[in-house]
Amino acid sequence: MTLPHPAAGPPIPLLLACGGSFLAFLDVTITNLAVPALAADFGGVDLTALSWVVTLYTVLFAALLAPAGRAADVLGRRRLFVVGVALFTLASLLAALAPTFELLLAARGAQAVGAAALMPASLAFVLADTPAAGRAGAIGLWSAAASVAAAVGPALGGVLVNAFGWRSLFFVNVPAGVALCLLALRLPAVAAVRGRLPDLAGTALLTGGIALLVLGVTHGQSWGWTHGPTLACLLGGAAAVALALVRSSRHAEPAIQIGLWRGRAYASANVVSVLFGVVLYATLLLGVLFLTEVWRYSELEAGLAMTPGAIASAGVGIAVSRLARRPSPRTLTVAGALGLAATSGALALWLPAQPHFLAVWLPAGLISGAAMGAVSVGVSSAAALSVPPADFAAGTGLNIAARQVGGALGVAVLAALLAGHTPADGVPDLARVYLVCAVAAIAAAVAGTRLVLVSPEATPSAASAVVKGA
Repeated sequence: MTLPHPAAGPPIPLLLACGGSFLAFLDVTITNLAVPALAADFGGVDLTALSWVVTLYTVLFAALLAPAGRAADVLGRRRLFVVGVALFTLASLLAALAPTFELLLAARGAQAVGAAALMPASLAFVLADTPAAGRAGAIGLWSAAASVAAAVGPALGGVLVNAFGWRSLFFVNVPAGVALCLLALRLPAVAAVRGRLPDLAGTALLTGGIALLVLGVTHGQSWGWTHGPTLACLLGGAAAVALALVRSSRHAEPAIQIGLWRGRAYASANVVSVLFGVVLYATLLLGVLFLTEVWRYSELEAGLAMTPGAIASAGVGIAVSRLARRPSPRTLTVAGALGLAATSGALALWLPAQPHFLAVWLPAGLISGAAMGAVSVGVSSAAALSVPPADFAAGTGLNIAARQVGGALGVAVLAALLAGHTPADGVPDLARVYLVCAVAAIAAAVAGTRLVLVSPEATPSAASAVVKGA
């Protein structure tokens, strides 16, 4: 990957793009290591409720990513970026100072809204403000920023929680957010495109529907799967999402550009992304719980133990991007998904109650990390290559949103399977979650076989904009 030549244009848009991507995705993973500390600080809050610190951010981030791309065109990318970063930064400060668990959740929701606003604006900086000669490298850096955030998230979270407590996980966003705001204000304002904002009613239906579905799955075990509240959440959520899709199919400015899903490859890429999100986010949170509850690692030790896998994931993305003859998206996706299925299945069958880092955790982490990197590169490449160049931003945003929806469902399934779980219950409950992840990974591999190869020569503009590891 090569950086754009300094003479080709100012570096500020690229710095803003990478910085925004890094901040938004760092807060997806860094908070996993706060769960044990939050349980100790907010006495009486069980694991099901604590999981919403992760899930609420993921749900809102996913639902609002879909329409936010159009908002960047209507409001102007600089304006939306500044508003998004400012909201994200203020919400991070409120989360760090939250005196109650309820206020912490409210701050996490506001963080997600800010992150969803800044992400498409940061991508717009790459697409519109980077000279054509350096655009492919700039898009690669924008995408790699998310992988780097995932790689450093567990270790950084462990260090901060161990040294300064869980509140430091949110304080760390404040100086970075202020710096990005000041940097963005140095850019000239860009005239907004005439038009209307995406359908607000459709956006509300989509957000509420996803939230209700996740709420029903999360609390189904404790409420009872056949009881009124659970059924109301599941049926109401499904109905709301269906209505959002119907409105989007008829609206002039839809919340979801469902027309892109008519292509088999793109639709399959989104199915893979949902299933991959289930595995990715469930295993990341499960790893923290297992290491801290069963093996009794400190937050710092748990973060460091998970870092090799994250580094392997980022390493695969970088290595593939540098190959002269790259594997096809279908090959990468299927091979990576099968690798995830193998490691999750192995851990489901044998998860030792006593620490065996070198014999068990390190090899499983390296294999699953490399597999995650392969799926990430494969599915995002397939998504980018299967839509017209003019729809690249919308297509990439929807694909990322699909992964976040899967992640929210994965964390919800984890919370449901571990409802009432205590450290004294040991390994069996945790092993069941790994089994679910293995099944989801196998389904992702099957869906990955439908990723039709697209010749780069046939769509040169789209091929140059393939996302590596977003």
